[in-house]
Amino acid sequence: MTIRNFIDTQDFSRQELLDMLEFIRCLKAADKQGITPKLLKGVSLGMIFEKASTRTRISFEVAMTKLGGHALYLKPGEIHLGERETLYDSGQVISRMVDIIMARTLKHQTLLGLAAGCTVPLINGLTDYNHPTQVICDIFTMMEHRPAGKRLEDVNVVFVGSATNVLNSLLLTCTKLGMKFTHAAPEGYQPPREWIDLARQNCLESGGSLTITSDPVAAVREADFIHTDLWWQIGHESEMEALRPIIQAYQVNMTLLKSAPASCKFMHCLPAARGHEVSDEVMDCSQSIIYDQSENRLHAEKGILVWFAYPRLKHPSAELWAYHTAQAESFLAEHLPV
Repeated sequence: MTIRNFIDTQDFSRQELLDMLEFIRCLKAADKQGITPKLLKGVSLGMIFEKASTRTRISFEVAMTKLGGHALYLKPGEIHLGERETLYDSGQVISRMVDIIMARTLKHQTLLGLAAGCTVPLINGLTDYNHPTQVICDIFTMMEHRPAGKRLEDVNVVFVGSATNVLNSLLLTCTKLGMKFTHAAPEGYQPPREWIDLARQNCLESGGSLTITSDPVAAVREADFIHTDLWWQIGHESEMEALRPIIQAYQVNMTLLKSAPASCKFMHCLPAARGHEVSDEVMDCSQSIIYDQSENRLHAEKGILVWFAYPRLKHPSAELWAYHTAQAESFLAEHLPV
């Protein structure tokens, strides 16, 4: 069976992404009734972290437990990831012991190097280039909170802030799904040409739209959702002071939020630097859905894990289970000392 990884939403068709989102909806509906089908019973997930995490770590580990599987947390220094062992060899070795891998790496090239050696599906838990699991969660959250009667392809999403890895995935996924997407940031913080070219090609195929502007007020006038993120990579907080004047000019505060329709919702992938890219007042207002968004990481992770791991699982009959159990028990009875 061909291995499919979840590294970039660009690798999937619009319909595939919509099917994945609908499956996540089914699993969340079941969860709200206290049921999670044990679709990954006995399955092991290897979670490789080069970078600290709250939502990614918790959501993947709890998702595997709810689905009947097990997650191994592999933090820096515990495995030979590109040190004393090539990324290819690490991928080969880990794949022989687990059923699926999630990796959160500092560099996108590290993830690609690992993927080259993996013989089980690999899920991108974040790199410096993109963050597809976060954005599947974000789109799912928008589907739940979109204005009544509004089709997904008519939803207006506005991202205010620097061209981060989250912006990359949101820009490309929204345009892939035929949505209306606007990015508001000053020149120098807007997407590179290659991202824009991919997004415009998505729009040609899906009927979506893309607008890049330096005017945040104009950007949000028809927004259904305003999304923002940190302007720097986590671990580079020293950049905050130098960026402060720019960030303040583009801060999502109540003045900006009031420039949008009253039905507009605020989103943030978190963690947030309160008082910088977003004000406390917006974070905690009734239009903020940031904690619904965080919760949905769990439901999104359940859906993604099943989507990629389940098709590769063997489903032996009860008779085959009984046969091998009897064989093992018979051998032990004969050979173990009394």
